[in-house]
Amino acid sequence: MDGDIEESLKKRQRKTPFLGDPSSRKNFMQEEDIRLEATRARFSNVLKRHGELTERLSRDSDKMIFDRLQKEFEAARASQTEEICLDGEEWNDGLLATIRERVHMEADRKAMPVDSNIVSAPHFQERITYKVGSKVICCLEGTRIGIQYETSFADDCELYHCVLESKSFLEKMTVLEHTIPFFLPIREAENDLLSSNAMKFIDYIGELLQAYVDRRAQVRLIKELYGNQIKELYHSLPYHMVEFVLDDSDCKVTVSLRYADLVSVLPTRIRVLAWPSKKSSINAATMNRKENGVLGSHQNPARLSYAEDALRTMSLPEAFAEIVLNLPRALQQIFQQRSPTL
Repeated sequence: MDGDIEESLKKRQRKTPFLGDPSSRKNFMQEEDIRLEATRARFSNVLKRHGELTERLSRDSDKMIFDRLQKEFEAARASQTEEICLDGEEWNDGLLATIRERVHMEADRKAMPVDSNIVSAPHFQERITYKVGSKVICCLEGTRIGIQYETSFADDCELYHCVLESKSFLEKMTVLEHTIPFFLPIREAENDLLSSNAMKFIDYIGELLQAYVDRRAQVRLIKELYGNQIKELYHSLPYHMVEFVLDDSDCKVTVSLRYADLVSVLPTRIRVLAWPSKKSSINAATMNRKENGVLGSHQNPARLSYAEDALRTMSLPEAFAEIVLNLPRALQQIFQQRSPTL
């Protein structure tokens, strides 16, 4: 019986040779770190190539549609007889119904014989464009209604288009074409909102685009301002999932951001962790100490609550500056509490 137990222990030790052997455990952890870094580097390269390919494919196809629609919108605004700016309750379902009716009446007029008396009616000569906040709504050729969205961040302005059409005034409208990025859920919004509440659909698409532009600009800005401090940065195409690493001399800080939905400009799920560096001056006192059989250099990360609070209430560039400014003091407090009592 004793011989069987001894043989079982020997087999277990051969499977996990680092058990009871600190030096073997240390070598094993170092090998794991090397493999993890290699995997991370390959994954980072794949993400970079995927992003470049996605941008190139979407840019080339969308640019032709954008140029054509932009010219059509410019022509419609150039031929307008009046531009009406709407505020608050002036933009409502009744007005949208009036625009739809005008579009179909104009299409019917053009389909009539040239000598028809209806041509001379004054209201048929009106070409009105409506401006609602950052949206411009105008009547296009045929039975189409065009919405131009003017998104902005700082001094930069970016335009997007959405063209709606219906076969008759009584039928529901559909999205005919658009220049909205393919990864934003316009088709889902069309199915959920357009047939039941076209005004809500138009407003929602505007919110969706502006939030996307805000999130994207914030990420690009921290890359521009703090690129030398950010070693790794990953994000989803709509920028509603963002992760990056802040490489400090005393630690590596990992930041993970998740947004509740695609119209949010501030994250709701935030995780900021500080991982002590092997060369950290703060962690030097614990480098040679073993805790539960694991070296202090592999201790658990510390959660940076002050950084999470900043990211929850500030824009990403502002929060990043706040994190960097207060990082040394926060690390000092955290790792002093973890240092062994001498």
